[in-house]
Amino acid sequence: MIFAPLFGTALVVAVATGPFDPSGHETRLSVQEKMAATEPLIRSATECIVHAVAADPRYGEKPAALGDLIVASMPVCVTPVRAMIDAYDRYYGEGSGEAFFMGPYLDVLPKAVMDSASKESK
Repeated sequence: MIFAPLFGTALVVAVATGPFDPSGHETRLSVQEKMAATEPLIRSATECIVHAVAADPRYGEKPAALGDLIVASMPVCVTPVRAMIDAYDRYYGEGSGEAFFMGPYLDVLPKAVMDSASKESK
């Protein structure tokens, strides 16, 4: 199942790397400003993962391997993923970055990778 390896990788990323920027919360920003600040980091992390998956020679062999390819991309993409998680912690509160990564982000990541990687490999 795709979620077990992703969960394991998420834990490794969260534990093995320290805070990217330990600054305090940004409480004066509106929701729109917080979204505008985090969206480029989400895009950067996703693009890194898409590039890594599309470049993997195993890509396209079978759909079930997509989870393994995403997991394999994490060491290459740890910096943008960590930046995304840390920005969420900074703007939305401590722990929100990991919650976002483990929840909504990983929920849509496989489809985003499939859609983008198939366009990229053409």
